Amino acid sequence: MSEPKQPTVAQQLVGDFAPKLAELTDEVLFGDVWARPELSPRDRSLATVAALIAIGATEQLAGHLRRAKENGLTESELAEVIIHLAFYAGWPRAMSAVRVAREVFHR
Repeated sequence: MSEPKQPTVAQQLVGDFAPKLAELTDEVLFGDVWARPELSPRDRSLATVAALIAIGATEQLAGHLRRAKENGLTESELAEVIIHLAFYAGWPRAMSAVRVAREVFHR
């Protein structure tokens, strides 16, 4: 009979994260995270848009920008977000966000 395989160093450092991921998934996808009163719909939209810009997910940005606009995000607020994120996310991602934002705000 072979001995049980010992966890690798990486596995030891990470630990058992599967239950934590499952809990987070339940909270975000099926819980009340997006309905909590601490953040307005506008602020939640702003956080989502900022995250999408930061990771360069321009294919998802248009839909979320339309929702953010419906939730009260103004074009000047969005411009400020993009300017601030340009230094962290990089100019190419910021310029892509500007292109998508123009399509959404100037249709």
